[in-house]
This record gives sequence, C-alpha cells and structure tokens, in this order.
Amino acid sequence: MADLLVISYPSEAEAEQVRSRLLGMQKEYLIELGDAVVAVKQPDGQVKLNQLFSPAAAGAASGALWGSLLGLILLSPLIGAALGAAGGALGGKLSDVGINDGFMKEVAQSLDAGHAALFLLIRKMTADRVVAELQGTGGRVMRSSFDETKEQALREALEGAKAAAALPAA
Repeated sequence: MADLLVISYPSEAEAEQVRSRLLGMQKEYLIELGDAVVAVKQPDGQVKLNQLFSPAAAGAASGALWGSLLGLILLSPLIGAALGAAGGALGGKLSDVGINDGFMKEVAQSLDAGHAALFLLIRKMTADRVVAELQGTGGRVMRSSFDETKEQALREALEGAKAAAALPAA
C-alpha cells in the first residue's frame, strides 16, 4: 500500500530542491516513489502542476508509432501516425496514473500565492534514512497517511531548520 505525503514550502525552488533530493534517494533505493509533483499557486490564484511524467505525451508518442506501423500496412502512414498520436494522447490523458490532478489542485488552493506544495506518493521507504535526509529542509506537513509516530518524526525533522535559525549565535 502506498502512502500520500503533502509538504508545503514557501517557494517553488525549495519544493523542487527537495523533490530532486528524493529522486536521488530513489536511485539509492532508499525510497520508491509512485509520483512526485510540485504544485505552485500562481499570483492570479491558479495552480500550476509540475509533473515528472506526462501520460498524454507518452500516449501520443506510442500512438504515433503504432499508427505509423498500421498506416504502412494500409498504405497511408501519415494518416495512421496522426490518428495514432491523437488516440494515444487521449488514452494517456484518460489513464492518468499517480496522484489525482483534481485533488492536488484542490489542496494547493489553500497555499499563499507563490508558495508550493510537494505531493509524494510513496510506495516504500527506509523511513529513518529518508527522514534524516529531509532534516532541516523546512516545509510544513499539510497532509499525510503516515501513522502518528512517523508523521511526528517527519514534522520534527522538517522543522529542524526553523529551530536552528531561532538559536542565538554564540
């Protein structure tokens, strides 16, 4: 079963930086992400989603390939490619995997303008190593499907940056 985690950050750059760190941890097999999306609330109130994977684009590419092959058989490769790309894009759009776009936009509406939220669909993770890596990155947990102890450890790790900044210099 996958866990959902939503962390808000004061800027898009901070959310992107944390997402990059998590993707690096995924290469080290410390975490397995099903989806990692940064949602940014624009000054006009609209929410922009920065997704890693676009199912519509992948569907269009694959549909164009299969449409071309079918078009070669029917002696009309250009028409086959065009119809294949259109069908593949539609199929990709309808089969959006990962976190629901409507849900992400709804949650991100509660952000202040210019702020960002990092949406993570976590399939598996080595919790202590991931929490240690996120230590002091700032951010605030908005939503989580973790149990109370794991969520509290994550909150404390994220707030490490605030606590360190509040200490007087010696």
